[in-house]
Amino acid sequence: MAKNSYRASFSKRFIEGMLKRKDPDEMLAVAKTEGLEKTLGVMDLIILGIGAIIGSGIFAVVGIAAAGGGESVGAGPALMVSMIIAAFACVFSALCYSEFASMIPVAGGAYIYTFATLGEFAAWMVGWILMLEYAIGYIAVACAWSNHFMQFIKGFSTYLPAWVSNPPLWLVNDSRSAMKIIEDSGLDANVVVPHICGMPVCINLPAIFIVLLITAILVKGTKDSTKMAGVMVFVKLAVIALFVCIGAFYIKPANWTPFAPNGFEGVFMGAFIIFFAYIGFDALATTAEECKNPQKDLPIGIIGSLIVTTIVYVLVALVLTGIQPTSGVEIPTGFLKAPMAFVMQNVGQNWVAGLISIGSLAGLTSVLLVLQLAATRILFAMSRDNFLPHKFQVLHPKYHTPALLTWVVGLICVVGTLCLDLNVAAELCNFGTFTSFIIVCVAVLILRKVDPDRPRPFKVPFSPYFPLMGIICCGGLMIYSMQSLTTSALLFPAWIGLGALIYLHYGYKKNRVEEVFDKRRKIVESRENNSEGESVES
Repeated sequence: MAKNSYRASFSKRFIEGMLKRKDPDEMLAVAKTEGLEKTLGVMDLIILGIGAIIGSGIFAVVGIAAAGGGESVGAGPALMVSMIIAAFACVFSALCYSEFASMIPVAGGAYIYTFATLGEFAAWMVGWILMLEYAIGYIAVACAWSNHFMQFIKGFSTYLPAWVSNPPLWLVNDSRSAMKIIEDSGLDANVVVPHICGMPVCINLPAIFIVLLITAILVKGTKDSTKMAGVMVFVKLAVIALFVCIGAFYIKPANWTPFAPNGFEGVFMGAFIIFFAYIGFDALATTAEECKNPQKDLPIGIIGSLIVTTIVYVLVALVLTGIQPTSGVEIPTGFLKAPMAFVMQNVGQNWVAGLISIGSLAGLTSVLLVLQLAATRILFAMSRDNFLPHKFQVLHPKYHTPALLTWVVGLICVVGTLCLDLNVAAELCNFGTFTSFIIVCVAVLILRKVDPDRPRPFKVPFSPYFPLMGIICCGGLMIYSMQSLTTSALLFPAWIGLGALIYLHYGYKKNRVEEVFDKRRKIVESRENNSEGESVES
């Protein structure tokens, strides 16, 4: 009977449990006594932000956004307009993130903000969706890193053994990508790829290597990770500047016509796809607990990194589409996989292409670092709230990081690199991001009503209009894209449904049990205090 009393059923008690909000003051108190070490300053945050944003989007996905691929059409030279639309959709959400991050500087980001406004069930679902954004996005970036690494290695084919510079397909690709390459080449998959019980066996060794390396670095601490990210940010910004400066001399204005070959459909689909290139500024909010001065530094870090990356993206799009025709011609596969390096090779600047490969590896590495950092911090916050086992809260005795949780996330992503397709992963990541952005904008409006007197070191200007604009922009792009993206548009609701089932069968019951334990503990403490008081009086 006792066990069944915690079972989820549609009753008044069940609804109250689902809608139970968490007091921000309680969150701050827990973070103060049991929190992570504060090591990050404003420059660390800007570096992490740029490190997270400038990566796979500009080095890989930008080619698909310009030329189209899979289930989507390309924006063509109007890619720069798509980038501005994507940035416009981001800026309203970024302001909302900044208000929350300065007001509730606790690890967890959007998950924590939702718990304070929409309640327990919504918080769990946001945390579940954020896992889709960060973990799936992490896997997509790891696969992109593998592609760029192998392209870099092939540049040394005259010096390296053939098994290193040109390894078997099944050792450097996930199963879907390997099957597609084999199909396009007209080869027999049964001969090229080993099979077990009729299933192809593919192991993306470079992706697995970088995931394990990033995991080991994050276990050692956030400050050391930030130093590494700083080096990576410097390298990739230098390489992008080199691409823009040299590529400008090879621009042919004729390649910019027609400007929007696929009309508004191409522009908006390009904005949806390139939105993947902006994911990262929200990850800064998950590090709030580790900031020295979160009330001041977090808004600067979030908005500053978004402004810098938007300028960089537009310049790259301008040069890229000016060199490579993206309408009325057959788009080479190399342009879709590594567009910047490809166009430099086409104009005979092989040395620049080689440096771009190095810069792309640096950029992708920094993105991996921040995405895994964000994923572990959200799960860390969820374990505090009884959605995950409490052992995930245990910090490393030397490095003061959630080491066990970091390794669990790393190993899950290793498994994901074996089977997840890059394009579908990027689309799923976008759906998760749009949803979390919409919820954060809604949460800002709710907290303004239910807790108007709470100190807000940073406030979203022109509220409620700016948060509403964030909801409209993100929701509009997500709904519009669902008309074309059939695979990811089906997988995303399936992911949400799975999350709801896990909450009903685990999270809800676990929290009700914990509530009973808390009540009993408070009663015991109250009795002990009363008995101590009586003994003192006597």
